[in-house]
Amino acid sequence: MILLGLSLVGGCGTTRWTDTSRTATEQLLLSDAVDRAVSQVDFRALAGRTVYLDAQPVQGLTDAPYLVSSVRQHLLANGCILKDKREEADYIVEVRAGALGTDRHDILFGIPATQLPSIMPLNGVPTSIPEIPFIKRTQQLGVAKIALFAYNRTTGRPAWQSGIVSAKSKAKSTWVFGAGPFQRGTIYEGTTFAGSKLDVPLIYPGLQDHRDRLSVADEAFFVEPAEELAQKNMPLSAPEAQKSASGPQSSSASPSSPSPATHSSLQGSPDGSGLQSPAAGTSGAASSPPEAPPHTPLESPTARPPGVPSAPLTR
Repeated sequence: MILLGLSLVGGCGTTRWTDTSRTATEQLLLSDAVDRAVSQVDFRALAGRTVYLDAQPVQGLTDAPYLVSSVRQHLLANGCILKDKREEADYIVEVRAGALGTDRHDILFGIPATQLPSIMPLNGVPTSIPEIPFIKRTQQLGVAKIALFAYNRTTGRPAWQSGIVSAKSKAKSTWVFGAGPFQRGTIYEGTTFAGSKLDVPLIYPGLQDHRDRLSVADEAFFVEPAEELAQKNMPLSAPEAQKSASGPQSSSASPSSPSPATHSSLQGSPDGSGLQSPAAGTSGAASSPPEAPPHTPLESPTARPPGVPSAPLTR
């Protein structure tokens, strides 16, 4: 009964919609053009210098605050030291803009809107033909043209100039037999249909798995995995520390170098012949070997040519 009663009750709701004075497409086109133009300027000639940005020539522009802020950020990114007062800076950087605006181009394949001549207006007879488009395209361009130069505040001599830097941003909308708009351009990611992203596998296969590609010419910072970083900073145990300190040669002796037993057998012979009795060989580890008599040359183990075995020599 309750559900039946609710189904018989009607209701309605309203939503209030508002629009800004400037469209989002226009703002995106201008900001994208400014970003592209400012990114082309190379401020490395002023790196490490104190700089004051003079933005007086661009104050009358519509998007002057965004342009000034972008230039200030790019100055800092290139190593310049910004100062808020002119007297505190060694160099003055002045920025000007030759163009900062949008253009629009419309193309129509079909019947444009036409006003019919009316000699005697009749009731119920239309006096105009509406637009009947088969294919319609609208293209908007955002253009930014800027230039900057720097001079010494004290002497007034020129220090650097950027030259003319210009950039464009695009937004294209297409309608096909009334369906659309299909939108593409520098302010969009791929192709959109009525504001939603449209992926066509056969036409745009690269958009199915879009990943940012890193160029060798771009600066980048990489994060080391936490597991490898923790393993690298982990303190070594006593055996591992002793092994790393002794080096790779401590694990195995060189074939051409004599062993400690052989070296002691060479020095333990009283007559310098290199022979030693079995008793002396067994007790040589406990007692020190006797010194060699004077004027008796002993053969150094390291003086042997390579390839000679490290066994005691017999005469």
